[in-house]
Amino acid sequence: MSTDQSPAADSPFRPSPGARDAAPQFVLPLVVRIERAAPPSRTDALETAARAVLVMLADERSTGEGEWARAVRDWQDARIRKVVRRARGAEWRRAEALPGITVTGKSAEVRVFPPVPLDGWPKDLARLQVSGTDLEDPGAPPPADPAAPVLWLNPDLDMSAGKAMAQVGHGAQLAWWDLPDEERTAWHDAGFPLAVRTADPSRWNGLTTGGLPTVHDAGFTEIAPGSCTVVADHPALR
Repeated sequence: MSTDQSPAADSPFRPSPGARDAAPQFVLPLVVRIERAAPPSRTDALETAARAVLVMLADERSTGEGEWARAVRDWQDARIRKVVRRARGAEWRRAEALPGITVTGKSAEVRVFPPVPLDGWPKDLARLQVSGTDLEDPGAPPPADPAAPVLWLNPDLDMSAGKAMAQVGHGAQLAWWDLPDEERTAWHDAGFPLAVRTADPSRWNGLTTGGLPTVHDAGFTEIAPGSCTVVADHPALR
């Protein structure tokens, strides 16, 4: 993987320490429902996780004087962290009882929670497993609609579904930040349509150098620091 584009000096996703690391650290918890008998497809889980992040950012409780607004501001002032855990059965029911928002896809259910301190997870979320989120698609996903937002995954990286869910959540968040208010409203009102696809290797360098929002991972898990994981290709940002 090669790219000529580097994260901004104060990017919440830059690989090396910066001013954001001096702030208290928070994490956005996401929980994906994975029942043994009916696990979701990988692509749908990724797309549902990305939409869940957008739903949380746009929720009135996350903005202004909303009940989650302080936690969201503190989280966004520091390094942006997202952690995906899995739940089933009674675990999922306990997670649903906590304040948050459940977003449903074709086969996936993802619940997103307001940010919590890095070492201050609610007990019913802290006990959930991070590993075991390896999911598969029953077949190749159809081509993405070029008129709709697409979160392109790096074709050279092998990430677990949980890791990839966090990365596309980062990509969706960067697109949200970069959009003008009118485009944000339109995306929200449409229900945050988006697709997640793995980029063709021949297109990857062009995507990373085309001025679109890109996610550079800090390298805490699975992949090397500085790896470009996702390009957020929203039509309004091209």
